[in-house]
Amino acid sequence: MLEDFFKKYRKAAIAFSGGVDSSYLFYAAVKSSADVCAYYVKTEFQPEFELRDAEKFARQIKGRLKILRHSILDNSKVLDNSPLRCYHCKSIIMGLIIRQGTEDGYETVLDGSNASDMENDRPGMKAAGELGILSPLREKGLTKQDIRRLSREAGLFTWDKPSYSCLATRIPTGTPITAGLLGKIDRSEGRLFELGFTDFRARLKNSNSALLQFPAPQLEKAKKMWDTIKNQLSSEFDSIELDPNPRP
Repeated sequence: MLEDFFKKYRKAAIAFSGGVDSSYLFYAAVKSSADVCAYYVKTEFQPEFELRDAEKFARQIKGRLKILRHSILDNSKVLDNSPLRCYHCKSIIMGLIIRQGTEDGYETVLDGSNASDMENDRPGMKAAGELGILSPLREKGLTKQDIRRLSREAGLFTWDKPSYSCLATRIPTGTPITAGLLGKIDRSEGRLFELGFTDFRARLKNSNSALLQFPAPQLEKAKKMWDTIKNQLSSEFDSIELDPNPRP
């Protein structure tokens, strides 16, 4: 379905997160023999496992990948954590990709927004639109479900990867973001991954308290392992609570 798009856009930079959507877009571009380079911007908001997944995926499809490192903690508009945090953050990240892509000879930049995404609910998509970023998956009407199906048919390991929003989303809007808080969340979620959990959230209630949210299939497991979980996270938070409701 994307073949026609890449016949028109034979050379492009891809804003790559390592998630389901941008991974499929990257794969489709490489399969179409388009001249593309994927750019992954590594900030304090992305855990290391996301970078490892991005590198693994690029190797799997034999695609060109560039890692751009940037300290997002240098920007006060992002650290203030207002309702526009995502807008400011996406503007910075896409700006970096546009500048590096242009330097590398790529004048067109693509992202992985799909037809299931609602622009009104996503300030980051507004920022991308203002910068002229193209969204082939959305343009072709591909939903999240379509992309998972197509990824599975293509044998991509990302086909069933849970959606993973950045670490900043764990901090309540209005609470200033600090490197210390991000570190607490990152280490806590890393330990939960090591315990075999996926698609969860360790949400900050205050600097010493966290609320853990698990999807329905893992909630009972979390209850049975609660003593182990609290022990693993006790070095990060004085108080750890389990949300009794499954996360959507």
